[in-house]
Amino acid sequence: MNHNDLYQRWLGTNLEDADLSVELESIKGQEEEIFERFYRDLAFGTAGLRGIIGAGTNRMNIYTIRRATQGLANYLNQKFEHATVAISYDSRIKSDLFSKEAAGVLAANGIKVHIYQELMPVPTLSFATRELHCEAGIMVTASHNPAKYNGYKVYGSDGGQLTEVAADAVLAEINALDYFDGIKRVAFEQGLADGSISYITNELIDSFIQATLAQQVNPGVCAQAGLKLVYSPLNGSGNKPVRRVLKEIGVADVTVVPEQEMPDGNFPTCPFPNPEIKEALQKGLELSEKTGADLLLATDPDCDRVGIAVKAEDGYHLLTGNHVGALLFDYICQNRMANGTMPKDPFAVTTIVSTKLTNAIGKMYGVEVKNVLTGFKYIGEQIAIAEAAGHPERFVFGFEESYGYLAGTHVRDKDAVVGSMLIVEMASWYKQKGMTLIDALNAIYEKCGRYVESVANFQFEGAQGMKKMDEIMSTMRGNPPKKIASSPVSEVLDYQLSTATSAAGVSTIDLPKSNVLEYRLENGCTAIVRPSGTEPKIKLYLSLVGSGEAEIGARSEAIGSSMKQLLGV
Repeated sequence: MNHNDLYQRWLGTNLEDADLSVELESIKGQEEEIFERFYRDLAFGTAGLRGIIGAGTNRMNIYTIRRATQGLANYLNQKFEHATVAISYDSRIKSDLFSKEAAGVLAANGIKVHIYQELMPVPTLSFATRELHCEAGIMVTASHNPAKYNGYKVYGSDGGQLTEVAADAVLAEINALDYFDGIKRVAFEQGLADGSISYITNELIDSFIQATLAQQVNPGVCAQAGLKLVYSPLNGSGNKPVRRVLKEIGVADVTVVPEQEMPDGNFPTCPFPNPEIKEALQKGLELSEKTGADLLLATDPDCDRVGIAVKAEDGYHLLTGNHVGALLFDYICQNRMANGTMPKDPFAVTTIVSTKLTNAIGKMYGVEVKNVLTGFKYIGEQIAIAEAAGHPERFVFGFEESYGYLAGTHVRDKDAVVGSMLIVEMASWYKQKGMTLIDALNAIYEKCGRYVESVANFQFEGAQGMKKMDEIMSTMRGNPPKKIASSPVSEVLDYQLSTATSAAGVSTIDLPKSNVLEYRLENGCTAIVRPSGTEPKIKLYLSLVGSGEAEIGARSEAIGSSMKQLLGV
């Protein structure tokens, strides 16, 4: 069917969600609006589904949720005799509805469902999937996207997001299905009554909290330091678990941003509930100024990312994900070495687009740093490899530049609960030494050299946007630049083709294939181009080195400008 045929079919169907019928009626005769909703199926990949909430095959609604879940159920029933699935959801619009719809489809297919009774964050879903020995997990969330989005992330039995092989197998099952016919389902309440759906107990939540607390590096330091904290859950799922953990570790002075405390999928005070963006932290910054807080902490709606701002003499400074990742890695290594708790043959994991400072820190403490593709599932895979070898304790820390951190092996995705706890503990430890986290970062630079990173995002909305993104990547891949700004390109890494090309020849990259291009320059700087796997945008990552801030600033301006010209944006 073409997009107009699909539209007419949906329009003529007695849809159970009245909001969808109203929307379809409202776009009658609007070719572009109809096309945007029906020109494709919402893409399913290793990050599951993510899209705008609304009517159509290219939107998040109960029918796309049911179809995806039926595909997942078919996949699980082919592989396992008695499969079980854990489900969680965050504060986004219709998240609770979508999670119950998924549970009803799974139950109708003979799959036992364990679901949280209230919204809970990503790390608790990963934890439940592992602890309850489930074959899969589902998290209903669109992470830090604007309010009009929702999503559906699928996890494997290890508590990490699906691998490419598993995602492709589930996608094949989904593609074989109709949106309205052949979907099995029971009412959520019926599933609860017959036992095919069960609520996850408070005891499991308590176990998650205890597993988080076990990751403290210096227990007791927070109770002694008197750190003054402002916290914002950005109207999401972090409110209860993060505050509980902070209380448990002895942080007494916590002020919560009132406008962002309670769950609200409309995110009225921050249109982009992303702790990477200053606007999302504005209310927290204002409250920090008022209270004189040492530290501002903000977690995103599904509580897998955390951002911070640190009090300084000239106001509050926002630290990037690279800053915080480097600080945490150094803090953990420094103190585990001092405390005698560093394991034999320790390793940390980060991504190819994250700060190169991590490598220098690892070398300083004798910790191996593994660099993997973007996506926390690849960090989780490295933990799984160590676990299979019988030594999961070797893993000391993992992070990616987009504000995601992990310590411990009880969770296999980025975890803003343990991240928040360790950031606050680290800030308390430095406060006792008369230092801020900015002072601590400068101390790392003194030992390892100065590294500066930046990320630029270029949006490409709608069908034409996706086409434009493909064209840009194809052009860049087919015509690699010889020079960027004034510096010759010394090596081109194409992670899709698994090749590294330099004057010495072509070598093979030993990582999974991914649509990423990396340009290493003779001056030591690096530029990486990567389409987002979950959003309609291309990301440009710059890693900059130089003799001082002036030289680094000049290189940033020149390389950034040159790359924009090459990308045509």
